[in-house]
Amino acid sequence: MKRKKPSKSNTFKIKESTVQYYAQEDISFESYLDNITNGDSLAILKLIPNNKINLVITSPPYFKQRDYGGGIGNEKSIDEYIENLINVFSECIRILNNDGSIIFNLGDKYLESNLQLIPYRFALEVIKKFPVKLVNNITWVKLNPTPRQYQKRLVSSTEPFFHFVKNDNYYYNLTDYLNNGPKSKKHNGNNIGKKYFELIENSSLTLEQKKLAFAELQNVIQETKTGKIESFRMKIKGIHSEPFGGQDGGRKYQLLKKGFTIIKIKGEPIKRDVIECAVETIKGSKHPAIYPLYIIKELIKLLSKPNDVVLDPFAGSGTTAVAAKELNRRYIGIEINEDYCKTAKERLKKTNKENFLGLVYAS
Repeated sequence: MKRKKPSKSNTFKIKESTVQYYAQEDISFESYLDNITNGDSLAILKLIPNNKINLVITSPPYFKQRDYGGGIGNEKSIDEYIENLINVFSECIRILNNDGSIIFNLGDKYLESNLQLIPYRFALEVIKKFPVKLVNNITWVKLNPTPRQYQKRLVSSTEPFFHFVKNDNYYYNLTDYLNNGPKSKKHNGNNIGKKYFELIENSSLTLEQKKLAFAELQNVIQETKTGKIESFRMKIKGIHSEPFGGQDGGRKYQLLKKGFTIIKIKGEPIKRDVIECAVETIKGSKHPAIYPLYIIKELIKLLSKPNDVVLDPFAGSGTTAVAAKELNRRYIGIEINEDYCKTAKERLKKTNKENFLGLVYAS
């Protein structure tokens, strides 16, 4: 007797060979909200309805790195480990909203002095198997890596955070994202533009061109001091190289007619795909690997709105849930280790939410 397949509305189709059908369970989705559930991540993810999650942020157990107390990370081979992660990722796609994002943080592993490139093998497998896009590989630079005394290799001090989306309509709030991009330079009073005054004076410009250059340089220095612009650059004919190409009305024309051109730099510093911060520890926590609350909060601000649902299928000590609660998001945590669940719940009890005026109130 053939089994009757459920309706297509209950499935997320990847490829014909990878379509999976899940039985509907009489479990309320609301029971998972703002809670840490103890159990196997894959089994519990299958009970969450389609398109319910706005953001997934997680750091699965690393391959044969530490004893997490069972579950993923204890496989016999890297291929088996990646396959198990792929199964979890498949469920994350199914339950993710169309404008949502998935962030996976993975650590690498040396076997017989050979780096295995596990995070990148996982990312490539995801791109091959699923209709998703890899937006960024955000690099976490650890300011306090574990001190080692290797004689024939450097100390590992970075980890990737892979940002995946379903389509180009994903939510993105770059304004609220404050990473470790280049900081604004401190302007040193009368030293701003000093080198350009000297270059103008010693240039081959005509007297009239020099007067105009001095006047415009004074104006742009004032704009920089008052914060109207971030900074500026000046190019002087005969001293600096001419711009390549360009239209007649652009900088090339100004160099030809005026003998100089001024380039104004406006806006905020560039926000890079690098985050620098220290590895964190929690007093009394039994969890051996905790990613920084700072990074998770930045990613939540970048990729979600207040009251959105943030899910972590490998909740560990609850850092993702804590960050979500602090930023007024709903959260779902899944963790197979009972001790880690207790730690996460204790942290959440002590966690306050921020209101929209920047104040803090107890939940």
